[in-house]
Amino acid sequence: MSNPRPSPLVRPLACALACGAALWLTQAGAVSLADRAHESGCTTKPVSMSSALYKCTTRTGAEAFFNVPDGRSESAPSSARNAPTPSSFPRVDSDTQKSRDEMRRKVLGDELATEEKLLAETRTEYGNGAPAPLAEEKADAERYRQRIERLRQGVQLHERNVEALKKELGR
Repeated sequence: MSNPRPSPLVRPLACALACGAALWLTQAGAVSLADRAHESGCTTKPVSMSSALYKCTTRTGAEAFFNVPDGRSESAPSSARNAPTPSSFPRVDSDTQKSRDEMRRKVLGDELATEEKLLAETRTEYGNGAPAPLAEEKADAERYRQRIERLRQGVQLHERNVEALKKELGR
């Protein structure tokens, strides 16, 4: 009798059980990042996903996720991450910063004008979803449909760009 293929749910279920067991183990006693990485079978250096969640790759090539409670990692201590800016750190005077901000606004304004122009042109060409077919499209309906789709996507792209630029200028 042949072995049936495992259900697609087996791998996620095994991962969930491993993560649950790992969480229980970390809560049961003080565990360092190195301990958790070893327990998870990591072959790569763990990468921080959030304050207590880490990810690494195991010898099978799968990704392992695990928690290290209370920030018990061998990375930089929390006091170093929240250290104030040193007094020797280069600073920019307010006039220089103001001119940079004005230049940024000008560039964003120019980009917005360009995007609005492109949006208007694309909308005109799109013709509310029913542009006049080109000569080579009259015999090929699929080609016409593809052009309409490209134009629709172009309108959406320019609309998103205009929206993003207006949002950025509003800051």
